[in-house]
Amino acid sequence: MEKVLIANRGEIAVRIIRACQELGLNTVAVYSTADRDALHVKLADEAVCIGAASPTKSYLNMTNLLGAAQITGADAIHPGYGFLSENAEFAEQCLKAGLTFIGPRPETMRLLGDKARAREAMKAVGVPVTPGSDKELTSVTEAQAIATEIGYPVMVKAAAGGGGKGMRLIETQAQLQEGFTMAQNEAVKAFGNNEMYLEKFIERPRHIEVQVLGLADGTGIAIGERDCSLQNHHQKVVEEAPSNIDPATREHLLEVSKRAVEELHYLGAGTLEFLYTGPNQVYFMEMNTRIQVEHPISELVSGWDLVKAQLLIAAGKPLPERTATNGYSIECRVNAESAGTITGLHLPGGNGIRVDTALYQGYKVPPNYDSMIAKIISYAPDRETARRKLMVAINETVISGIQTNLDFLNELLQTEQFKQNDFDIDFIERELLPQQA
Repeated sequence: MEKVLIANRGEIAVRIIRACQELGLNTVAVYSTADRDALHVKLADEAVCIGAASPTKSYLNMTNLLGAAQITGADAIHPGYGFLSENAEFAEQCLKAGLTFIGPRPETMRLLGDKARAREAMKAVGVPVTPGSDKELTSVTEAQAIATEIGYPVMVKAAAGGGGKGMRLIETQAQLQEGFTMAQNEAVKAFGNNEMYLEKFIERPRHIEVQVLGLADGTGIAIGERDCSLQNHHQKVVEEAPSNIDPATREHLLEVSKRAVEELHYLGAGTLEFLYTGPNQVYFMEMNTRIQVEHPISELVSGWDLVKAQLLIAAGKPLPERTATNGYSIECRVNAESAGTITGLHLPGGNGIRVDTALYQGYKVPPNYDSMIAKIISYAPDRETARRKLMVAINETVISGIQTNLDFLNELLQTEQFKQNDFDIDFIERELLPQQA
């Protein structure tokens, strides 16, 4: 592996380019017409325009991506996160074209991308799962039978979904017909798939993730867990590592996650996601077969460089000895709330602060893509110090020319619930958003 095409944009493309450069790998950036002046285009060794601003005509266009790899002589593709990162067909097309796909094998992605099949696979290796349907559902009648069996409230989700699309909370039988139909229509529109699944709704849980690596020799590594409970409409806002779960459950999650990676012959970086409500009350949700947005917090507390690990695993090379560490890390996602030109920019720094971004002064933030424009991450020996460092960093940040959520992040970090580490996945929508209305 000598030249890597990064099939993505924004801060993750910049992150991957830097990791490639550290390993002496050449890089190819791809960009849409809206991203002609993007930072990842400027940093890569080569850059190829792959289409118009619409993602379907550029970053989701497999033909154009594979063509860019061919004309530049790239021998590997890193998909980043989002876009085609969990698309088994794209991974398969890469392999057929003689390219190394930096991620899991296509058959593994197909299995884990299907939520119903993933649940069954996890149950088979001893991972605790939420009570729910054991197969895909396409009709309300099927959903009614399962909901009656496990009891309301239930959650209807798109089998091929993610990011909160195709998802509805159903609290009573009277709501099932409308809720199932609306979720299914949304799933068809977003994913082209009408298959749904249904699971018991777990009230006020924490969202806990386990970061894993699967090596070519079949060995699995469970690096550690993180808490991603602070969400707004199923979109993560703040993440932290380690989590506040009890030690026995932590040990159990790491053990079953490692076992799952090895039993499924998983290759590369991945994340198992769980709902947690207390000791021995933890349920598998899904597995993401890619690098996560929030990977920096796991890197800072574990000593692993996860993107470099992805590259080395794909190249069949041994992983370096990691630097043992511990401590606490918190990440805030900075979102653009309007498009426009960055007229002023000051990013924070100093001891224990990391910023992952593709912003620069004069950059035009386009309206076509995900709103996240930066990640501000703190690292400290303990949680309170990490919280205070992050507040200082947010207050120091200046992003002029567009609207952002920096004020909201500052408010969130100052709530008593955050200070006391006492919240769940509905905290923001239940406690903070009503106050702003």
